[in-house]
Order: sequence, then C-alpha cells, then structure tokens
Amino acid sequence: MRRAMAGAGDGALAVRWTARPIVWSGLLALSLAAAWAVAAHAQGDTITSHAITTFGDPPKYPADFAHLDYVNPDAPKGGEISIWTAGGFDSMNPYSVKGRAAALSSAPYESILTSTADEIGTSYCLLCETMEYPADRSWVIFNLRPGITFSDGTPMTAEDVVFSFNLFLTKGLTDFRTVFGQQVDRAEVLDPLKVKFTFKPGVPTRDLPASVGGLPIMSKAHYEANNLDLEESSLTPFLGTGQYVLDRMDVGKSIAWRRNPDYWGNDLPINRGRGNFDVIRVEYYGDYQAAFEGFKAGNYTFRNEASSITWATGYDFPSVTNGQVKKVELPSGAKASGQAFLFNLRREKFQDPRVREAIGLMFNFEWSNATLFYGLYDRIHSVWENTELAATGTPGPEEVAILQPLVDEGLLPASILTDEAVMAPASGERQLDRGNVRKASALLDEAGWTVGDDGLRRNAKGEVLRVEFLNDSPTFDRVFNPYVENLKAIGIDALMTSIDNAQMEARTRPPQYDFDIITGNARSDYISGSELKQYYGSETADVSSFNQMGLKSPAVDRLVDVVMAADSNDKLRVATQALDRVLRSERFWVPQWFKATHTIAYYDMYEHPETLPPYALGELDFWWYNAEKAAALRASGALK
Repeated sequence: MRRAMAGAGDGALAVRWTARPIVWSGLLALSLAAAWAVAAHAQGDTITSHAITTFGDPPKYPADFAHLDYVNPDAPKGGEISIWTAGGFDSMNPYSVKGRAAALSSAPYESILTSTADEIGTSYCLLCETMEYPADRSWVIFNLRPGITFSDGTPMTAEDVVFSFNLFLTKGLTDFRTVFGQQVDRAEVLDPLKVKFTFKPGVPTRDLPASVGGLPIMSKAHYEANNLDLEESSLTPFLGTGQYVLDRMDVGKSIAWRRNPDYWGNDLPINRGRGNFDVIRVEYYGDYQAAFEGFKAGNYTFRNEASSITWATGYDFPSVTNGQVKKVELPSGAKASGQAFLFNLRREKFQDPRVREAIGLMFNFEWSNATLFYGLYDRIHSVWENTELAATGTPGPEEVAILQPLVDEGLLPASILTDEAVMAPASGERQLDRGNVRKASALLDEAGWTVGDDGLRRNAKGEVLRVEFLNDSPTFDRVFNPYVENLKAIGIDALMTSIDNAQMEARTRPPQYDFDIITGNARSDYISGSELKQYYGSETADVSSFNQMGLKSPAVDRLVDVVMAADSNDKLRVATQALDRVLRSERFWVPQWFKATHTIAYYDMYEHPETLPPYALGELDFWWYNAEKAAALRASGALK
C-alpha cells in the first residue's frame, strides 16, 4: 500500500509502493491494564510472539485474529484499477539510484514483518509465524512460515533472507548499508525456516527487530542465475514473494501489475479482504493537465487530486454531472507530508541561516491559499505537523534537559532554551507583504548581501545572490512565479527553471545534488528511529536520496541518538519535540501546506469499507471492484 500522508500537493503526484507504516502506538487508546490476549509468552528471558511493539505494549490484534478491522473480509476479487503518474521509467529496480524505476516496482517484494493502517508502532509477522527476542532486543530470531514461495513457485528459505540482507549491505541504495552496517553485527541461517539477526553492542536496539524485519526479500537463486545486479538499472525485475507480479509494460508509458492467483499468502488473516484487484495499471503522462484530460476521457479510473484549482473548477465534465464519476472528500488522520521548498545547503550562498530565513519570508502562503488554492490547505510549521510530536511554544523542563548539554558544548545557541519554536512566517492579503519585505531586507543586509546600483544583491566578492527553483510540474508554475517575483522585489536574482522528471531525478540524487531550491519533503515517521540518520544525519548528507538538502548538524546528530534511545512513549515524544525544535531552527526549508482530507475522483465501479482506517486511503489495498457497475460504465462508453 502507499504510505498515507496528509496533503501532497499542489499538483504533484508520487506513486510508490511501500510497506505499511510502522507507526506510533501511543496515539491509540489501549488500556495498559488490560490483559495482553496474544500468544506471546516468555521462556526465561526470551519473548516469543506474532508481533512486536515499540515499547512492549500490547498489539491491537491477537495471534488468532480473523482479519483486520478496517477491511471487508468478503470483498470480491477481480477487475482492474488504474491510476496515473508523471514522467516515464526505464528500470524495474527500485533499489538503485541508476535509472528511473517504474511505479509500484517494489510491489513484488515482501518483508518478514508488516504493519497496519489502523495502528501505530506494531509490526506483525507476515513471512514469519513467530519471532523470538530477549527483553533487551539484542537479537531476534524469525521463525519463517512453511510453504512460502516466490512467484515462480520455488520455496523461500532463511538462506534467501540472509542473502537479501547481505546484498543490501553492499549494493543498491546507500541508505540501507549506512544504517544497518552500523547496527547489525550479523545475520545467520539457523535452519531452513529460522534466521537470526544479532545486533552490535552499544547501539539502541528498540527498533532493530522491526527494522531488519522490514527489509525486502528476494530470491537468491533467481538473482544469481540471471546475473542481476542490485546496483544497476535493469528492466528485468527481481523475484519476490509478493501478491502482485509484473503483467505488462510499455517502457516509459504504462505498466500493469497482475495479482498472482497462486500467491502463497492468500489465506492469511492479515491478508483477508486485501489485494482485491486482478490488475493494477499505471499510466504515465508528461504533465498534470494532460493526465487530467486522460482521466476525463476514461483512460484511467482513479485519481487522487493534488491540484486545488483542478479540484475547485475542473470537475464539471459530463461524467461527473451524470454520476459516472464520483468526486468525494474522505477523512484522513495522517500527519502532514512535510512538503516544502528545500534549500541545497551544500551551496555556499545558503550557509548563512539569515539568507534562508529571508528567502522564507518572501513566500506568501496566505495569499497563495486564498488566491491560488481556494482555501483548501493549512500551513505546515513542523516536521511532525498534525501530530503531538510537534514542538510547541518554548521548551518545557524535559526538553530543556535534553537541549542544555548541547548548548553547554556550543552546538546550539542558548536562545533555543527560551525562544518559541520556529513557525512559518505569516503574511498579509497582498502578494508582496511589506512587513516581510522589511524583515527580509534587513536580514540580507546583515548577512552581507547588499543592494547595488542595478538593484541586485551582491556579497563582498561582488557575486550576485542568484536563486534557481527547479520545477518539473507545470501546475506548480502558478506557485513559483509569484514567489520569484517577491524575491526579485528585494534584489534577489531569482528564476524558475522548468525541467522534465528525468532531469529532476538526475539533478537531485547523489552524487550530483545540482540544484538551489526544489519542492521536496522534510520526512518523518510516527515513531522515529534509525531512519532519521537517512533523513537528517551528517553522515548521509552527501550520499542519501532522502537527505536532499544536505543537512549536517552535530546537534541534530546527537538528538537523533536521543530519539533512537527513547524507551517509552513519553520519552519519545519529548525527544522528538526537541529534535523538531532544532530542525526547524536550522531553516533548511520553507514549509508549504497540507490538508487533512483525501480529495479523490473515480469512475463509479469501486467500493470501500464504510469506515476507513486513519492512516491510509487504501485504494490499491482494500478497495474492491463492482463488476456490475463496471459493465454499465463500459456499455455507456464512459470508459475506454
């Protein structure tokens, strides 16, 4: 399923297939006094269970649960759902920086553990029957299910698990080996259905059983027999155990995934009512408007609308007015996506935080929301926006206790202990807010970027302050252009450069990082752990596809360690708030916007459970196909 986040937009769509989010159990109202009605039991110091939670709280679902609460366990199987994405693709390898991987290209791969869309902080056995681990979580043993097969019918064993782990330590995306190379001592086969991971001493182990259980598993025999290379772009997919396999592709134009009727896990309780479509098809379009026209013409059938102007004004075509296309808003309980303008901190001109603050002051969200977005959005202020993990006001005593040592060592200014958390600046109803113009101009003057006779700001070397925005979505032009005008008004030589998706991917990935400012995401999770090193760690700043801004902050590095070491929900909340406070003070971003609803349109042949889970829309996961409605639509000529 796709990771649910509130408010991607305005006009961008990223289609990807990921594991269900490992999210924070503290947001659920489980009584800790209630009995843990699961098949977890202790044998000496070893715990054996079907699930693991971040802080040892009871999981929502017991070992003998029949199905997830939010699915229709009797949902029919069949039919096709089709969506769109932008650009093109030239690879089936989602784990390499080389090439552009096809949409949903990680769908064929499963992991030992999985999570759900209605619970935070719990991982359940998928490829395993049970897991064993000591109270200190210094190691974990996964007891694999018998009868698991890859999509070609060959058995999956512990050898494939260890092979996959070792492969990711040496090849593919560097993020895997950056994190696990430092934390995992070894992976070993104990018998064909038993694999053990032992963690290095001295590292936080709270999340490690779930983390290693989340790695994708692929076939060792298939990989070696076909001379595949995780490092390289290739149109030959690896072999996995997943429910969907490649059906057909037109390279760069469309790709379809077919449900494997012989999928080994069809009868698992955690899979009941899920994976209901026979085919999931993705159509590629060169730009947002062309994709919308394709939807109107019935070339694809489900659209998660990310453009406010299209949502407000575009859905007046005949298929909507006659009821053949449904336009609906569904509630979302997900946190904001962290969508923002991201600075490339590797550039010398952005080293001074006063420059970054000044540039941030010139984006007028209030005017944009009223004029461009039809009031659809709220402003993002925090990396953990829309959760209780966001820093608020001035730090309380618990936060101060975490931040004070970093102040004493000179890693943070003393003001972090008394100032309120940095908020995105507010602007007035005019596009060019005069108050913010004065503030931004003063900051740039202080930073040594003064206005010359030609109206442009230069430093002591005579270099012009030039800022280029990269944009690969034409629908974003209306957002960028007023921002560029505002920056020009204070003497910044600002411009927007339009490029295609392939160029954007090449210029923003390692090792190029060839950009000034892009639209991206300040990433976060409901329960944060080692992935923070990928998002914000100094050691990943020049090798990670996630730390696009290139943040290198010793204080942030130390706070990441504090978050990883938190051993209770309360400690995690406070540590994350402290980290959020410091991240926001770094001003590596100009936060954009989010919405707490799913704005979707689809041809009226799909159905979903009456009550959706809080953390996922689930259109590709637990929605289903109504064959009678589909036949009527086709008979009417509404669909291609």
